[in-house]
Amino acid sequence: MITGSEPFNNPGSDFLWWRDGIIYQIYPRSFADTNSDGVGDLNGITEKLDHIATLGVDAIWISPINPSPMYDFGYDVSDYESIDPVFGNLMDFDRLIAEAHRRRIRVVMDLVLNHTSHLHPWFIASRSNRDDPKRDWYIWNDVGPSGRLPNNWQSTFGGRAWEFDPRTGQVYYHQFLKEQPDLNWRNPQVRERIYQVLRFWLNRGVDGFRLDVVMSYFKDSQFRNNPVKLFGLYAFDRQIHKYDLDQPEVISVLQDFREVLDEYPERMAVGEVIDLDMALRYVGRDKLHLAFNFDFLRQPWNAASFHRSILRYIRRLPSDAQPCFVLGNHDVNRFPSRFGAGIHSDNRTKVAATLLLTLPGTPFIYYGEEIGMQNTPIPRADIQDPPGWRFWPFYKGRDPARTPMQWTADKNSGFTTGIPWLRLNKDFQIRNVSTQNANPESILNYYKKMISLRRITPSLRQGSYQPVTGKPSQVLAYLRQYSSENCLVILNFKNRNINFLIPQPPADTVWDLRLSSRRAEPVRSSGGEFTLHPLEACIFSAIQR
Repeated sequence: MITGSEPFNNPGSDFLWWRDGIIYQIYPRSFADTNSDGVGDLNGITEKLDHIATLGVDAIWISPINPSPMYDFGYDVSDYESIDPVFGNLMDFDRLIAEAHRRRIRVVMDLVLNHTSHLHPWFIASRSNRDDPKRDWYIWNDVGPSGRLPNNWQSTFGGRAWEFDPRTGQVYYHQFLKEQPDLNWRNPQVRERIYQVLRFWLNRGVDGFRLDVVMSYFKDSQFRNNPVKLFGLYAFDRQIHKYDLDQPEVISVLQDFREVLDEYPERMAVGEVIDLDMALRYVGRDKLHLAFNFDFLRQPWNAASFHRSILRYIRRLPSDAQPCFVLGNHDVNRFPSRFGAGIHSDNRTKVAATLLLTLPGTPFIYYGEEIGMQNTPIPRADIQDPPGWRFWPFYKGRDPARTPMQWTADKNSGFTTGIPWLRLNKDFQIRNVSTQNANPESILNYYKKMISLRRITPSLRQGSYQPVTGKPSQVLAYLRQYSSENCLVILNFKNRNINFLIPQPPADTVWDLRLSSRRAEPVRSSGGEFTLHPLEACIFSAIQR
């Protein structure tokens, strides 16, 4: 196990895992089940570490594993310093850390610090009476005449964000479910206790944290009404969140987090934020190491949209900040389904993977993306996700992107010998790790090649980004340059041949094709017209003539 004083990288290496590496997200309920209860567990993750190692990623981020009544599947924590029995125990966690580190894989833990479960001992004490020492650990307020609530704030999951508690005659604030009361981050005792939680896990060898909804930590101290918007499908969307999100005090807490993390070598924090402006403000030398850029999650499948999204982000990123791109996570539809499932889905998936893994910054891969897993339709009667229950049929929840990992063509795809907590995708017999490992042209083997190329090519990790196509409509192309190394990435977003004009390489060099998603034959070019296959990704390096 790594302690706070042991280096992890080889001495003299300039490879910094959270900056140069790739992080793989695991939704633990759905990854691998070893005790036949139908739910994935920590021992299942440990058993599958060799898959993660051979994929070539540098770290895993594990979605919440703390004890929880599971109203929101772990995002309602009842004990910050233990493991939920459905996943295992602290001994299992220590073993996972040790086995991951033995394979040189870092471990990032999900921490949900904006709110707790209503069954957390802190909240049980807080709601017991108005004079309890932990009363101010949560956000309580009086109701006005005729039960008028303090303001118009809405819950992200639907309904008003205030819940009346008859025991003490006040309301408490919950941005999400009423079973998820928000902590009062203005209370210094709360902040100090949370910093103790960070150190508890850092001392156990955790390498970093994914911080849930960091923009929500503070709320307006005067509880002013949010301005109202005319449009939006849900009540939460019909407000400008001026007073319940992104308050100025968030920055100071992120700086405190950074001080704690900097007490340990090579630790990091990545923040979940819903808005690009927030992501840009929350990262930097004295704040978060990374903040997710979710802009790709909203883009249609065309070169122009991705081109604009990339430039909008990179041009505004602070000079001391690291970019961070994702194509999917546990809260959104899987990207092969968003971009168009069907007969050409695998080719499209390879293009998207190439984009993710050749852009500046730290990429995150969501479990199953490496085999092209798609959304699984979940009947209403089987929905597990709370927003899916509430908003059906307008929103069918997040379950379709959380179904069990597809390992083999056997029963339940090798995920469990019990009854899976969510049904598997019907395509598991043809789309699984075992089958794709045996197929040199599979998505999985393409990911391995792409990740290997990225690891040995500094320009793809740390190089500058220069668009080749000013206003792309069919092809997205860009140069990555680091020191004297040059790479050219060309992505055909269209399902037809495209003639593309390759720029001239640097003096005394030619472009050498390092990897293509659609061809095996060698290609060298001094610039000029080049015919791209339908939905083809190509990566060229400049080599001496």
